[in-house]
Amino acid sequence: MVSHMKTTFNINDTLMQQLRLEAARRGITMTAIVESGIRHMIANGEEKPNEVRDEPFELPSWPMGTARVDIANRDELYRLFDEEESWS
Repeated sequence: MVSHMKTTFNINDTLMQQLRLEAARRGITMTAIVESGIRHMIANGEEKPNEVRDEPFELPSWPMGTARVDIANRDELYRLFDEEESWS
């Protein structure tokens, strides 16, 4: 006898849409795809999915030069805003 347990998962909206489309394309249920993925991970001894990270990744940065104004100085900020408005 085969038994099934109904459960709830939180899935990213984009991934859920991809799951729906793939299930429809293959003519199978979303459950079948999810179960297949879980079985695959277990069979291959994968510790965690490729997209899961222990540490957050570093965001890119660009050299921006030195600060043009001390943001704690309100008068300097207003002066800079007025200058930039005249550029447009």
